[in-house]
Amino acid sequence: MRIATGLAAGVAPARPVDSQAAEAAEAAPAAAPQAALQSAVLQPALAALRAMPEIDHDKVAALRDALAKGELPFDPAKLAGLIQRFHGSEP
Repeated sequence: MRIATGLAAGVAPARPVDSQAAEAAEAAPAAAPQAALQSAVLQPALAALRAMPEIDHDKVAALRDALAKGELPFDPAKLAGLIQRFHGSEP
């Protein structure tokens, strides 16, 4: 038995296509104006977010002190319920 390695007349060899690159090329013209709009609209919010400190250490200390003194109500059952709801396993 002999296996032919040639291609039939008029048939071009298949080349793998980078699907991500093809999708990006198709989406780029439509996404460009939208990205520019979002960028212009979100720039003030992004700048404000970058200007904020990561953690407000003074506020954390004040809340910790108030909680330790019993001045801040704490309901562990409510907290547990909120955590469960956030993670999608509402009782």
